[in-house]
Amino acid sequence: MPLRDAPEPPTAAARAVDTYEIAAVRDFNRRYTRVIGVLREGLVDTPFSLTEARILFELASSGPWEVVTLRQTLGLDPGYLSRILARFENDGLIERRRAERDRRVQEVQLSERGWDVFAELDERSSRDAANLLEAHAPTDRDRLIGAMRTIERILEPENGGADVTLREPLPGEHGWVIQRNAALYAAEYGWDGEYEALVARIVTDFLNSRDPQRERMWVAELDGEPVGAVYCMKESDTTARLRLLLVEPSARGHGVGSALVDECLRFAAAAGYAEIVLWTNDVLTSARRIYERAGFELVEANPHHSFGADLVGQTWRRGLEPEARPDR
Repeated sequence: MPLRDAPEPPTAAARAVDTYEIAAVRDFNRRYTRVIGVLREGLVDTPFSLTEARILFELASSGPWEVVTLRQTLGLDPGYLSRILARFENDGLIERRRAERDRRVQEVQLSERGWDVFAELDERSSRDAANLLEAHAPTDRDRLIGAMRTIERILEPENGGADVTLREPLPGEHGWVIQRNAALYAAEYGWDGEYEALVARIVTDFLNSRDPQRERMWVAELDGEPVGAVYCMKESDTTARLRLLLVEPSARGHGVGSALVDECLRFAAAAGYAEIVLWTNDVLTSARRIYERAGFELVEANPHHSFGADLVGQTWRRGLEPEARPDR
């Protein structure tokens, strides 16, 4: 079977949440709340609950706050927040005042005593985090922080505004491309080991015979974590081939795929190719949209049975000009 290119994994099809997934989330929450000590009566051996400590943190980070904005930001019940602020005021931790822009609006900020209390709370929290991390090897700490960032991007995508960074691969990352391609397509489409073998052959060919002037590979990063990759390889003296476009599910919606394709096009044009081609499958709709936006045109489609599935393979092509830039 001839080598074929692997397109970008698409967003998983919508489906009902199953009982295993629900149980896994609940189990994680139970374990994690115990590990970080939020089940104790006071956070980090202080008189403050987790909610109270979070309010102090917000006031210290960017006070003074309008009370209504503080409530909306933290998603708190108005009465609950009012009772906490009243206790803080009685304890001399906060000061209230009327906003200059609107005297009807109440603002709150830490008092001098409140700053002292927060400083101790902040120091204890940092010490607890350090104690949690120091029991683990640096590589495990990196994995843990990367997993935390993945959770943030999935659960709060609107807050995941980090820039996509493209760079040369680090040692071991060609192997990462093989592993992630195989794992993602098996999970999302049930593709079998034939696909992993194909990806491994493509990567091996690149490593064994790469022309540095006309062939490149890029890894995409978000928050210092690799989340995507693409290869530009020589098809002929005049034609480049885009191969193995990969985007991690946690990074979809952040423009990773488009950034990788655009960089591949820039490089191919600068390297003197007259055109660039790629091969994909019609079921991978999100990848096709990226290619269409980048100016590729569908030139051929053929049914085939590969990777344990009946598929329709597609060839896409785009012309290039010296110093050309991809369409946006």
